[in-house]
Amino acid sequence: MKAVSVVIPAHNAAATIARTLASLGSEAEVIGEVLLVDDASTDNTADVARETSAQLGLPLRVLPTVCRDAGGARNVALAQALHPWVYLIDADDLHLQGGLRALLRQAESQPEAGMIVGAYRRRVNGQDRQIKVPNGYQTGCLANASAYVKGDIRSVAVGSVLASRHLIGETRFPVGLAYDEDTLFWARLMSKASLGMIPQPVMIYEVSVERSDNRFTINPVRRFLEWRKELRKLVDSDIPVSALKTREGLVALKIARVHYARGNLDMAARFLAVAAAAPKRPSDAWRCMRYKAKVSCWRWFSAPRIPLQSAL
Repeated sequence: MKAVSVVIPAHNAAATIARTLASLGSEAEVIGEVLLVDDASTDNTADVARETSAQLGLPLRVLPTVCRDAGGARNVALAQALHPWVYLIDADDLHLQGGLRALLRQAESQPEAGMIVGAYRRRVNGQDRQIKVPNGYQTGCLANASAYVKGDIRSVAVGSVLASRHLIGETRFPVGLAYDEDTLFWARLMSKASLGMIPQPVMIYEVSVERSDNRFTINPVRRFLEWRKELRKLVDSDIPVSALKTREGLVALKIARVHYARGNLDMAARFLAVAAAAPKRPSDAWRCMRYKAKVSCWRWFSAPRIPLQSAL
């Protein structure tokens, strides 16, 4: 049964797209279409995808666009998806054999669920790390969405979720954000979804620490304010303001840590102040205190010293 529309946003992904598509090859029997959104690529991403898909027997549709934005590219495909279930994966990540079938089996055994969450393996700078198994989810939709935004339950990865096309409806990714657009999308779905979970890893999530951290160093204040504006729109999904403020603190703390590591103490202090003012768990409060102490110590030790004789 062809039950799944696979969505892959791609920008200059010629070097990785063949591996991503090959990782989906064993699931061809349940894949009704692969929607590759070729977002302003200047390499031969589309040609590589067509050749690879033909070899694998995958039903590929290339959707050219000029969004220059991962969320916007995904939205192009979501508007055209035809099958009952939607599976999103990025053009440099890998699906694990049997993952889609396992997600579909859970969907069949839990017909009220509109969103099935699987485990995934993180691969950081090419090195395999721990498997992230979904846990902490409850039966209440808003309870899950609130806990997810606050970081109280394990996050999902793009590529570890099977979502009902009916559930998605008109919900779309926010566009123009430098980070966290997927969190806002999943939170909106969770606010109205009954969830199913499986402990089986269904994909490998590729992480580049440098690339991830770089998102927080370019126009950090402007980007944070743009992101916060979108975050606060989640009140439309009845997610409590307290949860949104907690999320602001978590992201501000993450930005502060990156700037501290790169020696930009003023910017680190600025975001630490935002993090300190937000509601938080004791562990995050301790991190704030620790980084504020580190910034103070670094400033003290790096400050110019007046020789004792000159001072006298």
